[in-house]
Amino acid sequence: MNNKEKELLEEVVGKDPTNSDSYNIRKNGKSVDRKVNPNIDIVSKENNSGIDVYVKEDTLFGTVNIPVIITESGLTDVVYNDFHIGKNANIIIVAGCGISNDGHWDARHDGIHRFYLEEGAKVKYIERHCGLGVGEGKKVLNPVTEIYMKKNSYMVMDTTQTKGVDDTIRTTKADLEENTTLVITEKILTSKDQVAKTNFEVNLNGKEASTHVTSRSVATGDSYQEFISNITGNTKCYAHVECDAIIKENGKVKAIPEIYAKDIDANLVHEAAIGKIAGEQLMKLMSLGLSEKEAEEVIINGFLK
Repeated sequence: MNNKEKELLEEVVGKDPTNSDSYNIRKNGKSVDRKVNPNIDIVSKENNSGIDVYVKEDTLFGTVNIPVIITESGLTDVVYNDFHIGKNANIIIVAGCGISNDGHWDARHDGIHRFYLEEGAKVKYIERHCGLGVGEGKKVLNPVTEIYMKKNSYMVMDTTQTKGVDDTIRTTKADLEENTTLVITEKILTSKDQVAKTNFEVNLNGKEASTHVTSRSVATGDSYQEFISNITGNTKCYAHVECDAIIKENGKVKAIPEIYAKDIDANLVHEAAIGKIAGEQLMKLMSLGLSEKEAEEVIINGFLK
């Protein structure tokens, strides 16, 4: 890979994905490298674009890296990836897409990921998106995540959009059965005239199912962000949704919560806070010798960690 492609991979996964137990690297709409092992198999779909990842039951602490990079202006890439996590498996999955667009046409990636967790399975899913390049064409990312959790399963989803993504619609849907837990943390940074919209839909169908959704966002310049959450409790369950946002310059953030209790024992909570950087925080850092701009960057970076 050339230097631009290596930079994109580093932005997405943070390190060389070929050091992982298993991986699939996708570049400009095609799979270019892959590794499997006896416990984790990756199979190309026959009638569609994408892969099926099969994790055997009782697999402990396996890792899968499936980064996507796009460097062709004008390319639209749609991929369907399904993850089949066996009973009592414990797995880390690292995914995401980096687009570098130096041309005049939009470059776009739509990644549709579906997770099927068997009883007792545990998944940590890390997803990262970014845009690079100085062309007039937009960098567009529209990730879709569907999660289906069977009894006693557990999943953590940590998703980050760093810089340079012009337009994004991020959709997450989840169905939780008995005694399952889903923890989602989302972090989004927008600038200039970028637009980011997030939709969460979680159905708590089994007794003692629980979810904790946290969204942290920073909107600067003339950018716009929209956070929509729709949590439904169909039985005895627990949900906590929190949306925290910082706005700078002409940034705009809209939070639209919806919680729907269909059972007397459904305990659902939503919190939202939107505002500018606190003056006390700035003054404290500036007293240490930082400029106002440097102090703002420190606060924003800490907020999005």
